[in-house]
Amino acid sequence: MPLFSNDSPVDWEEPDLVPRPVVTLGAVGLDATDWVDVDHGATPSQQGREAVFHAHRKGQFLLWMRGVLTCEVEGGFWLVPPGQGIWVSAGVQHRMETAGRVECYVVYVDPAVCGPLPAQCCTLATTPLLRELVIRSAALPMRYAEEGMAPRLVALLLDELALAPAGRLHLPMPADGRLRPLVDWMMTHPAERGSIEACAGWMDLSARTLSRLIARETGMSFGRWRRQLHLLLALQWLAKGAAVQDVAEGLGYENASNFVVMFRKALGEPPGRYLATRC
Repeated sequence: MPLFSNDSPVDWEEPDLVPRPVVTLGAVGLDATDWVDVDHGATPSQQGREAVFHAHRKGQFLLWMRGVLTCEVEGGFWLVPPGQGIWVSAGVQHRMETAGRVECYVVYVDPAVCGPLPAQCCTLATTPLLRELVIRSAALPMRYAEEGMAPRLVALLLDELALAPAGRLHLPMPADGRLRPLVDWMMTHPAERGSIEACAGWMDLSARTLSRLIARETGMSFGRWRRQLHLLLALQWLAKGAAVQDVAEGLGYENASNFVVMFRKALGEPPGRYLATRC
């Protein structure tokens, strides 16, 4: 069974090279450093890598069961809370980071069978059936038999994965170099809630020009993009144990009630209930 723990990997081969349409690995009880190694295709005994951009020959579906995962690709930043998943297409340069203890499953999908799956990186909402299929497929040997139950399980997993709807926890990142300093500043100073006019003045642009740039690069208004950034940061902090009041203050809200209203509008539930059903 290709299941990683802090003790040792079992039945290990480089997933990109295994001649099977689907290979699933489970990672249970690893810390963040060990997880980076697994994501890079190394065993937990090969530690010390940083979370750098890299790519895989095969597509990856990551089912996250504990903690919060962040994934960055060119032009996008995603957050994956527990119980949800993310799809990274074959050959896409990406960087993933997490914190604390890790429990997840990684499904490697050969490009030959990726046709029905999304062409771009995206988060995916998971169903109980999809989660159980992923977990069950992790119990197969990496070179499972090509006849019998295993290929039928894999075929059903691919069918269910293709039906999974895209999630909403995505922050489009502008490629225009003029916007990167502003984006970096907003990500590191989320409590600073300056108007678009103030931000435009800092960049020596008009508010109209800045608004057009952000809309063109992200498909969102300035206000909506900032709210989405706040939502992703809030989920990261809450999953690490921060109190709602502290998160609200860290994001520059006047009070916790205003933050909870924003959170509920975006995700349909208040923070406590949302995290209780997913962490």
